[in-house]
Amino acid sequence: MLSKKCKYALKAMVCLARNYEQGNLTTAVIAEKENIPKKFLEQILLELKRWKLVNSKQGIGGGYYLLKNPNEVSLADLYRIFDGPISLTPCVSINYYEKCDDCKDETTCYLRKQLIEIRDKTRASMMEATLQSFINS
Repeated sequence: MLSKKCKYALKAMVCLARNYEQGNLTTAVIAEKENIPKKFLEQILLELKRWKLVNSKQGIGGGYYLLKNPNEVSLADLYRIFDGPISLTPCVSINYYEKCDDCKDETTCYLRKQLIEIRDKTRASMMEATLQSFINS
């Protein structure tokens, strides 16, 4: 399940994607359009800025804007930032691998093969779900 933070990040990013290369959007405008609490949105946008997905400009005409094309930012990118690994268990994670304490041998583990398949299908679907695909739907 997406956390509220990840869902709000997705909504904010889709809002910015709709405005891609058309200027900047203030936090207040995004918060109002997407019904996101402004203080919460400010924290989210700062995190997205740290990950170099958005940037901001101060002053007249200032606000936030996307640094990447909407086709290049996926749900998987946002999920990893705000909710962590896509995999169901750490032993099948690509980016956050950890050996399971209760597993004697990963090569013979009866769960691992199926969980890797689930991870791969989920990851592929989430990678296909770009900001542009949310706009197009």
